[in-house]
Amino acid sequence: MPGGRLTQQERQQIALGLADSLPYAEIARRLDRPTSTVTREVMRNGGPTGYRADLAHRATERRAHRRKQAPSPGQQAPAQAHGRDDKAVREYEEAFTTLLMQQGLPKMTARVLTCLFIADDSVTASELVRHLQVSAASVSKAITFLDGQGLIRRERDERRRERYSIDDDVWYQSTVASAHGIAQVAATARQGVAVLGRNTPAAARLENIARYSDFISENILRAAEQVREILHTKPETTPDATI
Repeated sequence: MPGGRLTQQERQQIALGLADSLPYAEIARRLDRPTSTVTREVMRNGGPTGYRADLAHRATERRAHRRKQAPSPGQQAPAQAHGRDDKAVREYEEAFTTLLMQQGLPKMTARVLTCLFIADDSVTASELVRHLQVSAASVSKAITFLDGQGLIRRERDERRRERYSIDDDVWYQSTVASAHGIAQVAATARQGVAVLGRNTPAAARLENIARYSDFISENILRAAEQVREILHTKPETTPDATI
């Protein structure tokens, strides 16, 4: 019987077994693993309805990395800027990355985008490589994807190095792109009305989808324009309360 940690392939098999409503014992039998291993894996990573193989594997890697990187007695973690707590920043970075992955971004793309979101200044590719401890090729591929989506800004410093940062308008651009995507759903649904026959149940369903999508798209665009300036506004700072 194999021991050690579950592999990514085994986690994918667990996810497939859950999708097929197989009992834990049957999934474990197919993996040649104890039933308790499968049960613990599923319950630790979202339960039978929320289990995702990629996120479960990432969570395990994160826990292993923390154990490996835990500072020994007398050893301190690198100081964070502005007096930030290193552990809290790392945990927040992992949480943000996981959220982006849940939204559909590939793992490395999510990691790079998170780094850019939480950076106070622009960063170079080599700085991303050092921070993430990954290959330059992995960072380059993620940067290329993000640049193609219009999510990052490129600039060159005095040493002619490319630096990357998040444009203040990135959330606005993402929202507008989403609204246009919903509008395209409306247009495609209306094409189906003519194809299926206007007085049929299927056509009525598609027409309702089109009307709903039009309404959502128009309101998203209107709201995005109305509050766009928020993305360029510095939050007001309030002095500490005195007693």
